[in-house]
Amino acid sequence: MPAPTACTCFRLRKLSRLLSQRYDAALAPAGLNVNQFSILRRAERPRYTIGSLAAELGMERTTLSRDLRHLVDAGWLRLVAGDDARRRHVVLTAAGRRTIERALPLWRGVQDEVERDLGATTVAKLHVDLDRAMQRLEAPR
Repeated sequence: MPAPTACTCFRLRKLSRLLSQRYDAALAPAGLNVNQFSILRRAERPRYTIGSLAAELGMERTTLSRDLRHLVDAGWLRLVAGDDARRRHVVLTAAGRRTIERALPLWRGVQDEVERDLGATTVAKLHVDLDRAMQRLEAPR
């Protein structure tokens, strides 16, 4: 068995892949992966621009634009021109809301499964530690 790596990024990416695989499998019956689910959930809040949604998700704007294309083509989101023609707002459609309603119990199930597997205390501490790490890394240098 290889020695564990000291690289924080590698460890976090591996954990992220392991979790993403679980969430993707659970959300598949709703026609979503976990990234699409996250985008739809945030789009429930009114008036995100593509740029502000990308910042909220920690994604590059161009990457989010590619991901949005599928959600728009599926009829779950609309992109609406804002006051400034250069800005487009992301709007959840009624079909998108129904998709979230179908996906929420699936998400809740896998969320509960992860909490059972890792332990509620571990998950709560992980959330605190991750939130703290994100705040520190997002802070201006």
